[in-house]
Amino acid sequence: MEIQVLISKKGTKVVVATQLHQMLQLPHQHYPVNVRKWIKDAYQFHDGIRRPVAMKDYGVRKWKDNPIIEDYYFTLELARLVALHSRSRVKMEVARQLQAQEAPRGQDHLLSKEQVLAVLELTKAMSLVSCQEACERRHLEAYEARNGGRATDWWQYRTDVLGYSVDALREQLRRSGQKINGRNCKELLMQIDKYEIIRAAVIDLFMSMGKSEAYACQLGDLAKTFAQEMKLEIYNDRADMPALDLGPSVDPNLVAEVSQGSRQAVLANW
Repeated sequence: MEIQVLISKKGTKVVVATQLHQMLQLPHQHYPVNVRKWIKDAYQFHDGIRRPVAMKDYGVRKWKDNPIIEDYYFTLELARLVALHSRSRVKMEVARQLQAQEAPRGQDHLLSKEQVLAVLELTKAMSLVSCQEACERRHLEAYEARNGGRATDWWQYRTDVLGYSVDALREQLRRSGQKINGRNCKELLMQIDKYEIIRAAVIDLFMSMGKSEAYACQLGDLAKTFAQEMKLEIYNDRADMPALDLGPSVDPNLVAEVSQGSRQAVLANW
């Protein structure tokens, strides 16, 4: 028996929660408790560890004949994660069926128009040292929270995420015959590739928001491309000039949003 896959009005493939529960061969009387747990639990989605979001990962299914039963439409990704989290004896078989129906690898990371425009604005904001430092600080706080309040191996961890170390950057400068003026990573990158600083800040931001490393790096790479196209400079707004004097290219409201770690406007796209 195969689970029935439906197509929503927006073209999204979904499955019905009651049918998923039946396919997993879970006791019928446990459905009300299980379905509430499913939509409140946390999962490793393609864009990070988080709880399901209404109208994004699931939607309410209204029954005309039986309005008492709580039922939902689940995206294939949520349904697959739910199956794997369950105690069903057939969860692997159900999860494989759902995975076979999902979009090919790589298509699940497509950005909406609003998200692309948001990354463009974020790129401008990340030219400010204050935003760069705020994002790195919150990434560190998120790392500590996952490790019982400890920052053990933080620098090695961040090196692995970004793909380079201070020693590697110094060696690159030495081989190119340039004078090594910088002592830390950011100072060295100013000599080698200043746009990499913006990429790192965007990665820090999204990983602090709980997004996966792959997803954060995808957005960081996009931001770096934007920065190169716009030929952005790096501004030490704490020492050189206030952010509000940098011109209309940098939105002061977005700078405040990034600095405070709030999701009020631009970051609300995630």
